[in-house]
Amino acid sequence: MFSKRVACAWTLAMTMTLGMGVAHAQVAKIAAVNSDRILRESAPAKVAQVKLEAEFAKRDKDLQDMAQKLKSLSDSLDKNGASLSALDRAQKQRDISQLDTDFQRKQREFREDLNQRRNEELAAVLDRANKVIKQIAEQQHYDLIVQEAVYVSPSIDITDQVLKALASGAGSGSSN
Repeated sequence: MFSKRVACAWTLAMTMTLGMGVAHAQVAKIAAVNSDRILRESAPAKVAQVKLEAEFAKRDKDLQDMAQKLKSLSDSLDKNGASLSALDRAQKQRDISQLDTDFQRKQREFREDLNQRRNEELAAVLDRANKVIKQIAEQQHYDLIVQEAVYVSPSIDITDQVLKALASGAGSGSSN
């Protein structure tokens, strides 16, 4: 009987001690941000997209015109090739081949330049977003903010808050 009382008292004391330890433990304040949404929906990302479209519109149009000319020449050769002399047909084929090579080169350069500029603009958007996220973390005393996770509870998702701050110009500065 005495040992049962001691065991019960000991269990009760340990439970209370453990409970007090948990009560005094500091809970970390955690949040999450969806970077993909920031890159799709934020005002700076939309501005960057419009800027890129304007910057590359002329080259894109020139490439479309060049592709149309190439198609037209090729169709013309297919249609009228039988009536041309062998020398004229060979010359037109060389012209088409040269134009195609030039087109492929210009198209590749266009894609490379566009990708490089897109990466520069996205890096600037992410830099601004990271500044805003850091400001939010400091103002609201977050211990940890993650940008990528397998699952994020809506209760800790602060993406909308970051989007609003970016739209209002918080954490701005030079975007280039």
